[in-house]
Amino acid sequence: MKPFGEKPRIAVHKFSSCDGCQLAFLNLGANLITLSQRVQLTHFLEAGLDAPDTPVDIAFVEGSLSTPDEVERIRKVRENSRYLVSIGACATAGGLQALRNLDNKHDEWRDAIYAQPEFINTLKHARPIAQEVRVDYELWGCPINSRQLVACINALLFGVPPFDNSEKLCLECKRQQKVCVMVTEDKPCLGPVTRTGCGALCPSFGRDCYGCYGPSENSNTQSLSRRFAGMGLLPDAIARRFLLINSASPAFNEAGLAARATGEEKDGQ
Repeated sequence: MKPFGEKPRIAVHKFSSCDGCQLAFLNLGANLITLSQRVQLTHFLEAGLDAPDTPVDIAFVEGSLSTPDEVERIRKVRENSRYLVSIGACATAGGLQALRNLDNKHDEWRDAIYAQPEFINTLKHARPIAQEVRVDYELWGCPINSRQLVACINALLFGVPPFDNSEKLCLECKRQQKVCVMVTEDKPCLGPVTRTGCGALCPSFGRDCYGCYGPSENSNTQSLSRRFAGMGLLPDAIARRFLLINSASPAFNEAGLAARATGEEKDGQ
């Protein structure tokens, strides 16, 4: 990795999303001032900075590609960026917008929702940033947190690749000595196939993980699906567990569609 200049330039771009991941910057609070002494924020609409075409060293991109305009914009962002980092479930795995990819009813839903659908210009399939341009690093989560963001920036500024923590959430629960909600309470937890990063937030409060940080490394979704079925979950319920926030990630997509197909076979018998 080549060294940066004295004060690297950073941009934060928004595409189709809820803005939640951009808040990882604003949630830094006073530390954002410290960060601004080390880098120059050139574009960040949430903070009032509007210069989207300025060449930068690092571009953080939130949101999925859901419109033709966004496809054109992400190409320009890629051209103007030395490193491009996609942040959050929408940017890394399509997010909730990708739910429309599961059924070929884009036009039907659009016409039913909007009074004048002829003015709505969207892609029939929402997709992650990496499906259109080269992405150098990804920060998973819905939303990401400030800790991930600072770690990524520090790594890049020190000239080393950011660490991709793709281990399973179950390991984080073990480190925190949390009681397994699937073993003790028979809750359908996605922790065995979901990457850590949230700090095991939901299991800490006795709730089952719903996979907001996306698939972990070597995620054995097939085995977990069988475990869910053994717990009494119907195929449709299993499919919904996987096809939610990260439905466009291959591991969760395949598991969800397989469960859905199983349900359809049973309904047809």
